[in-house]
Amino acid sequence: MSRFLRGTMVVAGTVLAVSLAALYPALQRGSSWLHATWTNKWWLALLVIVPVVLYRATLGVDARVPRLRIPTIAPLSLGPRGLRTRLRDVPGVLRAASLVFAIVALARPQDVLRGEESEERGIDIVIVLDLSGSMRAVMDGDPHLNTTKPSRSAQRPTRLDVAKDVITDFVSRRRTDRIGVVVFGKNAYVLSPPTLDYGLLTQLVKKMELEVIDGNGTAIGDAVGVGVARLRRSDARSKAVILLTDGDSNAGSIAPEYAAHLAESQGVRVYPVQIGNGDEVEVQDGTDLFGQPHYIRAHFPVNPELLKKIATDTGGESFVATDGKGLKDSMHAILDRLEKTRFVAQAAAMEDLFPFLLFPAVALLVLEALVRLVVIRRFP
Repeated sequence: MSRFLRGTMVVAGTVLAVSLAALYPALQRGSSWLHATWTNKWWLALLVIVPVVLYRATLGVDARVPRLRIPTIAPLSLGPRGLRTRLRDVPGVLRAASLVFAIVALARPQDVLRGEESEERGIDIVIVLDLSGSMRAVMDGDPHLNTTKPSRSAQRPTRLDVAKDVITDFVSRRRTDRIGVVVFGKNAYVLSPPTLDYGLLTQLVKKMELEVIDGNGTAIGDAVGVGVARLRRSDARSKAVILLTDGDSNAGSIAPEYAAHLAESQGVRVYPVQIGNGDEVEVQDGTDLFGQPHYIRAHFPVNPELLKKIATDTGGESFVATDGKGLKDSMHAILDRLEKTRFVAQAAAMEDLFPFLLFPAVALLVLEALVRLVVIRRFP
């Protein structure tokens, strides 16, 4: 058999092996593969090594076989000529096909599973969280809540730390409320639109830090406006913006009064929660020579009148929280004042598809071993 014909058969055999093995994942998940997402798609670049492995395991074997010079080939006329000789490339073909499935599995394909729609009762809520520099101020947390930061012996929780704890607890207690998050400092940004994916929402909130956006300002008007915009297309009868802030409005392109007007026109109630009462507070100012945090006294002005006006104009209510327990109580008091409404909920989850690729990969390796041991039986 010529080397070209042998190579052609090797390639064709590999394509056939991959096609037959692909029947299993295709039958198991069908059209899911057409719209799958690839978490680690850069692993697919390793497919370029498959031809190298295929060559070394088939045609390349001949170059590595030891040779012995003999004066005549007559004694070899009775050498192997049967079916086993023709199948000598099968193990290499199976190995290359297995490698294809293993590499594709490493790319971790996933599919979005959508459950059946069901009618639920809940509220559409957007939590607006202040990330301005004043949130660095020290605040006593709620002993019943877990801190979002690793415990440090001398470092005290900040207002932001406590707010994240309270929001995380608030989200964990919800079941059928669609919740979104907006963060703001000098500008406002959507962290998450209203969603029922509480796990993702919790992770996003925990990762929020003061330095992720420009905190040199407090754009209350922009923040409320962005929150109202996220609820504009909501079909819920009860729509609320919970504003957590510890400062006065001093930045942004939208006046807080106009943002309140927008909320009123969209049927959105705004519930401002003022963190702190405007008194002097302690703020960490670096560390001392021993690595311990150093605190100074600072004053951050608040505007309770503005927050009360926003609440009154939109049909909401304003609160003041000076510690973690007060903040948590304020959040739950807001829910008690909201009506329930019905909306359609659709559960969604991600399913990993790579196990359906690992099965044919392992099966092909086992088949390769069986062919070597039972059919080929090469010696040595």
